[in-house]
Amino acid sequence: MFNSIKKLTYKLYNNNIIRYVLFGALTTFVNLITYLILRKFINFNIANFISIVLAICFAYVVNSRFVFKSTAKTIRERANEFFKFIAARISTMIIEFLGVFIFADILGFNDMIIKMAVQFVVLILNYVFSKLIVFKKP
Repeated sequence: MFNSIKKLTYKLYNNNIIRYVLFGALTTFVNLITYLILRKFINFNIANFISIVLAICFAYVVNSRFVFKSTAKTIRERANEFFKFIAARISTMIIEFLGVFIFADILGFNDMIIKMAVQFVVLILNYVFSKLIVFKKP
C-alpha cells in the first residue's frame, strides 16, 4: 500500500503540469493573501500591484527550481531566463491589473471575486509563456 502511494506521488510530481498547478496554487495563495492583507491598509489598486509583484518573485524561484527545472548554468543564462520570465509576467500582470481595475473600479463588481476570476486566465497564460518561451529546453 505504502509503495503504491509512493509511486503515485512520484508519478504525479514528475508531471510538469501537476507541478505547475501545485506551485501555481501556492503563487496564487501568496498573491491573494498579500492582497487581502494590504487592501485593509491601502487602496486596492496599489495593493493589487504590490501583491502581483511579490507573487512574480515567488513564482520565478519555484518555477525555475521545481516546475521547469531550469538548466541555466551561467549568470548570463540565468539573467536571460529571469528577464524573459519578468517580461512574460509583466504581460500577464497588465492583464490582471486591467481586469481588476475595469471590473472592480469602473464597473463596481466585488474586487475579491474579480481578482480570483482573473487568476485563472493568468495561470493559463503564465504556463504557456513559461513552457514555450522562458524555460524552453535548448
